[in-house]
Amino acid sequence: MSTPPPASRRPEGEHEVRGVAFRDDSEGEGTEREVPPPAPTAPRRRISWQKLTFLPAVLVALLLGTWIWFQQADLDAISRNALSNGQVSKALWQHIQLTVISTFFVLIIAIPLGILLTRKAFRKFTPLAMTIANMGQATPAIGLLALLVIWLGTGEKSALIGITIYAILPVLSNTITGLKANDPTLLEAARGIGMSPLGVLTRVELPLAVPLILAGVRTALVLNVGTATLATFGGGGGLGVLITTGITTQRMPVLVLGAILTVALALLVDWLASLAELLLRPRGLEVGT
Repeated sequence: MSTPPPASRRPEGEHEVRGVAFRDDSEGEGTEREVPPPAPTAPRRRISWQKLTFLPAVLVALLLGTWIWFQQADLDAISRNALSNGQVSKALWQHIQLTVISTFFVLIIAIPLGILLTRKAFRKFTPLAMTIANMGQATPAIGLLALLVIWLGTGEKSALIGITIYAILPVLSNTITGLKANDPTLLEAARGIGMSPLGVLTRVELPLAVPLILAGVRTALVLNVGTATLATFGGGGGLGVLITTGITTQRMPVLVLGAILTVALALLVDWLASLAELLLRPRGLEVGT
């Protein structure tokens, strides 16, 4: 009788039942090295140190250079009289007030109006509202201010109304564009899970439109800083007083100081607005998150 050939050695964990080979994966459980879960990545910083330091350093250098130049400049009596008694700080403070107050009114007018014009019942009024806003910005700022002075008289009130009208367009148009650009399927999904119209607006539509709205606000701020220099022609004060005084009296130091302070303020406001734009943007809308 011939002896059967010896059974070939099977890999560990493999068995044979009725001539069918199978492998029991439960054997040796725990012997294999478990793959650790990936370590959570730290959230990317929204604001880099270059963003925080570059422009402030440039502004400090600009203002320091201006101050050194003024220390060496030979100012006559007219120039000293135009810059004495705290008139520079007063004009700067008036300019900041005009910018902040007019921007506040722009926000409380343009953003709610933009939201209203994107609702179904009021969409037909959008062309009319945009036409009026375009007329406000298409009109030369000095001409608009002159009409307001004729109507309301000289003073800060006329200047504020003129600056506000001039800056409404970018915020209004960006609000409407941002809300209209939202994906309709997302809005339908929000309504489908039972969210109210107000909930859809505040929790879905506005967060998605935030980047465009903030871009419009940033543009309006810079516009307001520039337009506020014309407030001096309506008795509203501001840094335009130094600029016009330097031009009318032909005193270059006064003109240069007013111009440099206006430029520095515009750059500072734009920098602060860019930081707010980065910080207020929802993280879910950032590229690469």
